[in-house]
Formats: sequence, structure tokens, C-alpha cells
Amino acid sequence: MLWDWEYALESLPVLLTAFVQFTLVATVLGTLLAAALGLVFAIIRQLRIPVLAPLITVFIEIVRSTPLLIQLFILFYVLPGFGVTLAPLTAGVIGLGVHYACYYTDVYRAGIDAVPTAQWEAAAALSLHPRYTWFDIVLPQAMRNVLPSLGNYAIAMFKETPYLALITVTELVRSARTIGGDTLDYLEPLTLAGLIFLAASYPTALALRRLERRLQTA
Repeated sequence: MLWDWEYALESLPVLLTAFVQFTLVATVLGTLLAAALGLVFAIIRQLRIPVLAPLITVFIEIVRSTPLLIQLFILFYVLPGFGVTLAPLTAGVIGLGVHYACYYTDVYRAGIDAVPTAQWEAAAALSLHPRYTWFDIVLPQAMRNVLPSLGNYAIAMFKETPYLALITVTELVRSARTIGGDTLDYLEPLTLAGLIFLAASYPTALALRRLERRLQTA
């Protein structure tokens, strides 16, 4: 099978459009949702809030113990039976965000636990309001420790966006398969899709490694 440059160049604009409109948007919004929701989960569990903390713990275990594909299927195909209908991309963002929030929670927990006990004791001695203790003392130090790990999970989420094809999102890989199906030639579009993933994720991974080294020496 020979590489057809003309076919590849014709496919590239379609693939880049799918990447920007769906794959990249789903990754960015999913990461923001996971980061925010994971932090809320971590704080609730750290404070051991009655009822909420045990419920969140059970929810996290369920989500982490079931495949992302099943969760996406439930969001898009099962919820309409209960009167909740989500647009494909919306369901994808929620599915990715909630799934990875359950992993972000443990990352945040590790960062919070790494804050020296003396910092908590000093805040208590000064009678600081819990809001100031968390947002001015604890979380800034915790975030400094967990940023590289959060970034690694964002890259992992990016590489799992092809699962959104299950719920009809025309993301990068689905677009490549559609182009290949129309011509019965999958080599160029799928190869280009892989190269686009590589071009986006590899520099990000290098930047995260540099950030991690800088934080370790700071």
C-alpha cells in the first residue's frame, strides 16, 4: 500500500477541523470540569462532612471501577429514558470530566496531605477562618505539588477522546475513519490522526516534565 500525498493533503483540513471543534474542546472543557469537581470532592472528603463524604467515596469507587465507555453510554443512551437528553459533545464533556474528577480527587488529597502539619497548626493558632486556611494557606501549597500529575491526567483524557465516537461525536479518529470508509483507504487519514495526537500531546508532556523539575528545585 503506497502513501498518497494528494489524498493525505485533502484529508488534513477535515481532520484538523474535527480536532479543534471536538477533540480539543472536549479535552479542555473536560479537564476544567475534572479539576473543579475533583477539588470539591477532595475538600469534602478531607473535611469528613457527614453523609456527603461517604456518598462521594462510594460514587468515586463506582466510577473508577467501571469503564469510561459504559459511563458515556449511560449518559447518552440511557438518561433520555429518564427524561434527560444531552447533546453528544455535552455528554462527552460530562463523561470525561466526571470520570477523571474521581482520579483528580486522589491527586488533590495527596497534595493536601503533603502540606506540613505546622501550617495547619499555625492557622489554628491565629484563629483563621477555615476559608482563609484553605484558600490562602493549604490549597496554594497543595496545587504547587500536584500540577504535574493533573497535567498527566489531562493528557490521558486527551488520548481517550476517541471513545466519544460511541456517542456520535465526530472527533478526530471518527473523522479519520469516516474519510477512510468513503474511499476504502484508511492509511493516510488514520496515520494523520495519530500524528496530530502526537503533535499535540508530546510537547505538552515535555512541558510538564520541565514544570515538574522546576517545582522540585524551587
